[in-house]
Amino acid sequence: MKTHSKTRQFIYLLLTLVVLVNCKKEKEPMIDTILLKEWTGPYGGVPAFDQIKVEDVKDAMLLGMELNLKEIDAIANNTDAPTFENTIEEMERAGAELERGSSYYGVLRSNMSTPEFRAIQTELAPLFSEFRSKIIQNKKLFQRVKAVYEASQEKPLDAAQQRVVDLTYNRFVMNGANLDEEKKERYAAINKELSGLYTKFSNNVLHDEENYITYLTKEQLGGLSDGFIKSAAKIAADKGQEGKYAITNTRSSMDPFLKYSTERALRKQVWTNYYARGDNGDTYDNNQNIADILKLRKERVALLGHKNYADWRLQDRMAKTPEKAMALMEAVWPVAIARVAEEVADMQAVADKNGDNLTIEPWDYRYYAEKVRKVKYDLDSDEVKQYLQLDKLTDAMHYVAGRLFNFNFTPVPEGSVPVFHEDVKVWEVTDKDSGENIGLWYLDPYARQGKRSGAWATTYRSHSTFDGKKNVLGSNNSNFVKPAPGEALLVSWDDATTFFHEFGHALHYFSSNVKYPTLNGGVRDYTEFQSQLLERWLSTDEVISQFLVHNKTGEPIPAALVAKIKKAATFNQGFATTEYLASA
Repeated sequence: MKTHSKTRQFIYLLLTLVVLVNCKKEKEPMIDTILLKEWTGPYGGVPAFDQIKVEDVKDAMLLGMELNLKEIDAIANNTDAPTFENTIEEMERAGAELERGSSYYGVLRSNMSTPEFRAIQTELAPLFSEFRSKIIQNKKLFQRVKAVYEASQEKPLDAAQQRVVDLTYNRFVMNGANLDEEKKERYAAINKELSGLYTKFSNNVLHDEENYITYLTKEQLGGLSDGFIKSAAKIAADKGQEGKYAITNTRSSMDPFLKYSTERALRKQVWTNYYARGDNGDTYDNNQNIADILKLRKERVALLGHKNYADWRLQDRMAKTPEKAMALMEAVWPVAIARVAEEVADMQAVADKNGDNLTIEPWDYRYYAEKVRKVKYDLDSDEVKQYLQLDKLTDAMHYVAGRLFNFNFTPVPEGSVPVFHEDVKVWEVTDKDSGENIGLWYLDPYARQGKRSGAWATTYRSHSTFDGKKNVLGSNNSNFVKPAPGEALLVSWDDATTFFHEFGHALHYFSSNVKYPTLNGGVRDYTEFQSQLLERWLSTDEVISQFLVHNKTGEPIPAALVAKIKKAATFNQGFATTEYLASA
């Protein structure tokens, strides 16, 4: 009898477990997509970049948002009194699946975009906006956040916790959590419309970068370097234009072409293509999008009581007010404009002396600036490039990281870490003394179809310790024109400076010692400061003497050439400053 009784008890327990498991399955959708699953493998787990499929993206992101909202609802509906631990800390913990999915999504958007992905992106943009609004406008959640915030004003928490509380509360308030229901509804609707416009704007620019390509014949290559010509030939061949030379519509291709090409009509064409991205009066024109964005932004911040978008945006930035930002720009602008006039006069003088019979136009600026540089400083940018190899610059950055932060960068064995493109290389970052793993550094250096222009740094996983220590998966992304097979990639001094600058952001990620994920970001504009300091290391004797060697002979850069580079350090700053301020 006892045996039968135990058997019945076992069967009962087994059935109970089955019911509980089934209930759990009903409450929590099964995660069967690689885009949301926990990362496995070495180095604390790594993204399965080699398994990304565009067709999986939409369902994965929808599921990620669903899971995140369930976590948020659980926090909001907690019947216990609000505390840092059961509210703020739980919010820090929530959304792990969506965060993993977002890392893949970001790569598809910025590094590997396709028409198929852009169609999905257009569908998801308003849904992401609705998702964010559901969190910010969750009354119960905000009341709990507010309660923790107000309690901390009476009895401050430790420094890290207080900072997280302040940032969380201010984020809710800045985004309309205190509005009445009618205004909240309009605020959410505006955000939804803006999300679609932002996506459309970016994709329009990307379309024009991909489709406005200038093809040259052999007779139109005057002034261009052998390396540039070989690279342009390879790009053209890859695009089905064998025997021609492609100038792509990206800064990394446009800039050297405008600087060295002797073909003025083609310089105008390439310049126009680049500066008219999204401004060609066709389906991909952004002028109406810009007008709509400005109008909606103004309406949105008016709901919060701000007189304009800048007034709202700058409240948590270093400048604090539009008046202070404008005062700085207005102080710099007239000086920069005056300097540009002097620079153009110098160019015109060179053109006149050469008998070129022209008036300097925007597409002439870079070309004649190089000639002025040669006259004033006896400095040839192409000569300098021979000592600026991307591989050596990468070594130089790693050296500086070791010198300043005690980091060691070691290439990981090829194939041991999945990458999203064969051009991507990966290094392990460790402490030089202890050997402790700090993270992985991914480098995606080359321009390609579907990659957004410019240079940027990002993370796939940020450092935190509150829920178990997480190491950093950081990346740098550039748009250098890929050299022809067997050729070294040579870059300009300006591009080398940008390379160092963006690496400064990566070092910010790897240097993090924060407990909570929210604290990783820092103040948006202040984050540029450390990168501006890091880029100065490029011009130090310590770096120059070790890493600037000739790409053919291996000889170190001559001291006389270094002296010219330093003497010309502020050359052309009028143009650089006005171009920067004109976009503000």
